[in-house]
Amino acid sequence: MAASSNSSLSGSSVSSDPDDYQPPIWKSYLYQLQQEAPRPKRITCPQEMESRPKYYGREFHGMISREYADELLAGKEGTYLIRESQRQPGTHTLALSFGHQTLNYRLFYDGKHFVGEKRFESVHDLVTDALITLYIETKAAEYIAKMTTNPIYEHLGYTSLLKDKMVHRLSRGRTEPRRVTFQSDDRISSPVVRRGALKDTPEKLSSYEKIHNFKVHTFRGPHWCEYCANFMWGLIAQGVRCSDCGLNVHKQCSKLVPSDCQPDLRRIKKVYSCDLTTLVKAHNTTRPMVVDMCIREIELRGMKSEGLYRVSGFSEHIEDVRLAFDRDGEKADISASAYADINIIAGALKLYLRDLPIPVITFDMYSRFIQAAKLPNAESRLEAIHEGLLQLPPAHYETLRYLMAHLKRVTTFEKYNLMNAENLGIVFGPTLMQPPEQNALTTLNDMRQQKLVVQLMIEHEDVLF
Repeated sequence: MAASSNSSLSGSSVSSDPDDYQPPIWKSYLYQLQQEAPRPKRITCPQEMESRPKYYGREFHGMISREYADELLAGKEGTYLIRESQRQPGTHTLALSFGHQTLNYRLFYDGKHFVGEKRFESVHDLVTDALITLYIETKAAEYIAKMTTNPIYEHLGYTSLLKDKMVHRLSRGRTEPRRVTFQSDDRISSPVVRRGALKDTPEKLSSYEKIHNFKVHTFRGPHWCEYCANFMWGLIAQGVRCSDCGLNVHKQCSKLVPSDCQPDLRRIKKVYSCDLTTLVKAHNTTRPMVVDMCIREIELRGMKSEGLYRVSGFSEHIEDVRLAFDRDGEKADISASAYADINIIAGALKLYLRDLPIPVITFDMYSRFIQAAKLPNAESRLEAIHEGLLQLPPAHYETLRYLMAHLKRVTTFEKYNLMNAENLGIVFGPTLMQPPEQNALTTLNDMRQQKLVVQLMIEHEDVLF
């Protein structure tokens, strides 16, 4: 990407048609400063040092004083050497001349060279990056402090335009969670009504928010921040990249980016063990495809199966279903011709829910649901569970709502499948709820409450959701 000579944005208005979108003009000031930064100059030792570690070169001068190091560097910008500390023998110091003074850094090596978070293949690369950073942060401290005040991310809205190309928003099928009040006569106080009456009420659509999954990234070649439009300086680890959607920004800008990640399917490597919100946003669905497809198949041919969800299918076949979803996504074949035993499909659904990196009832809400189950008053228990449900992330709430409606239908076939709400609570409690700290004793102590939470959500599904 070529640097622009124009350091300001091209304009503040945007066409509503994504096809008319014009990319921003990247700001070149910091790029120009990087080009001006001092180049590293190694001061070599004229004699061979027997004590020199094998991972250092002729820039190692052995055990010399700070004063002598200053003389060798002679105040020339970018000159550097390595010396062994006189105060702490066996430790090494990088002496670097910058800004007409000598800067001393404790130097480490663990297979790579480092003085801070960044790790380098060579000392030369480390010094190059240090000089770039020192030069830019010295020359442009005020500019850097203000560079996030007029972000192109919101100013031009180009990220939103890309999203607007999607015709079907993933929130299309989701109703807004409704707050209810429970009374001892099992009726709901006005103005809230049961689901039957809700069907006549217009649905309020709500988009799923997802935070970006930023990770430190080394960019090859010049790159500009997609939040502030400024150059990302340095030799390595110049910024962060969202591993789900590919957004590239400065580390400091990442704290200001809205929670509007739109995952790219090309970056989502699998279906199982993928974050729930990430998966539904990547596929533009209201719920994970695994949940929809497995429930659809179970309701088609398995509702009368004795011990449904309690009886295990063959683990090898369940693993085959997992691989099929990871490989083929929504095109995975889970029909009766592929897997005649419905317990395999039920097992695959339970495995998906159990393997979520963040459970359906999230870690941060776990204790709230456990405490709700411990309340002695039945109405207070339901009220507390309902309040907890309203705090779940939208994709988690919608998945749980859909699953509980399905399990409620399963109980209507109890005469055949022998599965009532309590039995299903025993099966799904530990699957949907997991303590933040994987402690066997905590899990064992909470099993009764886990079971009760799921049991109550099934029995009162029409009211709680």
